[in-house]
Amino acid sequence: MILIAAGTKDITSKLANQVKQAYANGAVLNIRGSATKSFLANSDHDKNTAELITTREHQGIVNYEPGELVLTARSGTRLNDIQKILASKNQMLAFEPPAYGEQATLGGTIACALSGPRRPYTGSARDYVLGVHMINGRGEVMGFGGQVMKNVAGYDVSRLMTGAMGTLGLLLDISLKVLPAPETEKTLVQDLSPTDARKCMIKLARQYLPISAMSYTDRFLNIRLSGTQATVAASAEKIDGEFIHKHETFWHDIREQQHPFFKSDKALWRLSIPAASDWVDIETKLDGDCLIDWGGALVWLTSNETPEKVFAYAKTLGGHARLFRQGNSRSDSRIQPFSPGLLSWHKKIKHAFDPKGILNPGLMHKDV
Repeated sequence: MILIAAGTKDITSKLANQVKQAYANGAVLNIRGSATKSFLANSDHDKNTAELITTREHQGIVNYEPGELVLTARSGTRLNDIQKILASKNQMLAFEPPAYGEQATLGGTIACALSGPRRPYTGSARDYVLGVHMINGRGEVMGFGGQVMKNVAGYDVSRLMTGAMGTLGLLLDISLKVLPAPETEKTLVQDLSPTDARKCMIKLARQYLPISAMSYTDRFLNIRLSGTQATVAASAEKIDGEFIHKHETFWHDIREQQHPFFKSDKALWRLSIPAASDWVDIETKLDGDCLIDWGGALVWLTSNETPEKVFAYAKTLGGHARLFRQGNSRSDSRIQPFSPGLLSWHKKIKHAFDPKGILNPGLMHKDV
């Protein structure tokens, strides 16, 4: 076991007391790490009138056991620092999280539950969360999941915190499963029409190949292979295409939204759909430009269409949409509307963890 940071009872107590005081006064709190993902906040979340509570001082890796593939770190720990530690042991965060900034923290990464190009092939952020320590809306310190305490009720509460964007609690410590890094990675590129690219992605997904990413934009289908030297070489022979140089830069730019596609003044939409969905006509239906990721399961769309039209189209594809960046236009509707039943459950869960609604109210959804 690698023990890197000592305890921080004083910082935990400070954060818990701030939440307790806000609970007593009915004050609203704005939870913040490094704010690299603050652009995701719903417009109904008025952070200017909320009291700031920050995890920036709550830093450090609590323990790291390379042999057990487990790492526990505090929420304010920089994502880059964690990845450097893992790389020194030839390991990685398998969900390939985007940072969107050098100061990105682990807490913000898990709170937003964002995953990179590797997600369909190795799993999402939620799949790798083993346990958490957190502070609920009453200021109580609680622990759930692996390496913390058993949840006798049977609910995987630690994973419930993943993607909650701080609306259910302030994350303190997070335990993650990590994986060995692949021995080698290569990327093949093919020049294909959208129709042929979709067919190719579906065909490749049905084969036993070490694919770790598939992305399509500007008529080019990029296919990343990860594994041993022999496996990658043998698999490359079964797939048409040419190897691209500096492929790490390409996937970095897709993950961190630094690819030229993302340099648009139009609103950026994120559509999550079944991988086999027919997205070929989406650019004409929604008057925009697309970048396809996750082997067809994720569509990045730049368009100035109304939210209602984007939400409706995503629904016809069997998925849902989210306004990722506003662009030059402004919209109050950023997340696909919940069904009445789903909204009811969200409200019940919110009330159970945050009865007075003081933690990031309206940040994820205007009614929660």
